[in-house]
Amino acid sequence: MLLRTFGWSFAITAAGLALAGVLWGWQGLAIVGILSILEISLSFDNAVINAGILRKMNAFWQKIFLTVGILIAVFGMRLVFPVVIVAITAKMGPLEAVNLAINDKPQYEHLVTGAHPAIAAFGGMFLLMIFLDFIFEEREHKWLGWLERPLAKMGKLDMLSVIIALIVLLVTAMTVATDVAHGGGDKSATVLLSGVAGLITYLVVGGISGYFEDKLEEAEDDDAPAAKASGDAGSNGASKSSVSGVGLAGKAAFFMFLYLEVIDASFSFDGVIGAFAVTNDIFEMALGLGIGAMYIRSLTVFLVRKGTLDDYVYLEHGAHYAIGALAVILLASIKYEIPEVVTGLVGVGLILLSFWSSVRKNRLEGKPGEGSRAEPEVTSGV
Repeated sequence: MLLRTFGWSFAITAAGLALAGVLWGWQGLAIVGILSILEISLSFDNAVINAGILRKMNAFWQKIFLTVGILIAVFGMRLVFPVVIVAITAKMGPLEAVNLAINDKPQYEHLVTGAHPAIAAFGGMFLLMIFLDFIFEEREHKWLGWLERPLAKMGKLDMLSVIIALIVLLVTAMTVATDVAHGGGDKSATVLLSGVAGLITYLVVGGISGYFEDKLEEAEDDDAPAAKASGDAGSNGASKSSVSGVGLAGKAAFFMFLYLEVIDASFSFDGVIGAFAVTNDIFEMALGLGIGAMYIRSLTVFLVRKGTLDDYVYLEHGAHYAIGALAVILLASIKYEIPEVVTGLVGVGLILLSFWSSVRKNRLEGKPGEGSRAEPEVTSGV
C-alpha cells in the first residue's frame, strides 16, 4: 500500500537528488533536499484539504488531479509563476523575465520578494475565506465545541464570512501594509487590490464548483427512487443507484478541479517566497519544491484510499485551523519577517493535535480507527 502510493514520489526524489548532484554538486543536492522538506512541512495541511475534496470526485477526475494537476503544481506554480510575477510587477516581457531569472539572480530575487505584499494579500484572503466558510458551517462533528457551536449559529447570517474577510483586509491595508518589510513604502492600494482579487477568485471558482456539485446531488436524489425500484424488481433483489457513489463528474468535477488548483496555488505562495531564503536559482527552487509537491499529492491519495478523514473526524478541522493560521501569517508577513519554520510547525502541530483528538474520540467510543473499512478506489496517476 505504502509503496504503491508513494512509489512515484520515491522514484522522483531519487532522480531529482541525483540530477541536483550532477548539475550543482553536493551543495545543490543539499539545497534541493532542504527545499523538499520545506515544501512538505508547509503544505501538509494542503494534503488533508485536497483529500476532503478529491474523495468527492470520480476516478477519472482523481487521475486528472494526480497527473495534469501535478504538472500545474510543479512547473506552473514552482517554476513559471515566479517568472510571471516578475514580468507583471517589473512590466517586462516574459523572455526578459526568464533571462533575468537565469543571468541576474539577485535582481530577480529582489523583484519577486518585492511583489510579496500582492502575493500574500491574494493568497491570504483566499485561504481566509476557506477557513471562515468552514467554521461558520454547521457540522456533525465539532472539535472545539465551545468555539464552533456559537460560530456555526453566527454563520446563519448571509455573507458573514465575506464581511469579516473584507474587514480583515481593510485592517491589514491600513496597518500591516504601511512601511512593509519587503521593499518598504506604503503598499495599501496594492494589498487592497490583490486581496479583493483573492476574494473574488474564491467566490467565483468556489461558487461555480458548489453550484454544479449541488446540481449533481439533486440529480442523484431524483434518480435514487427509480434506481431503487429497478433494483427491487431485479431477480437478486439488490438495489443500486446508477449515479450514487461514483463521485463528481463533468462540469462539477471540472470546477472542483480548478478550485483544487487555486487552493494549491495559494498554499504554494509561502513556499515559493520562503525558498528565496535558501536559494535564488529558479531551477534548484523548482526541483526542490516540485519533489515536495509530489509527496503532498501522494499523501492526498493515501488519505483518500485509507478513508482516513472518515476514521479520524477531526483531521479536517485541524487542517482548516492550520489554513486560518497560514492566512493570518501570510497577511502579517507583508510587514513582519516570519520564519518559514514557524509556519510549518504551526500547521503540522494543529494537524497532529487534531489527529490525537480523533484517536482519543475513537477509543472512547470503542471504534477501531483507520483501516476499519474497505479501501475506496482511487486511480493514482503518480
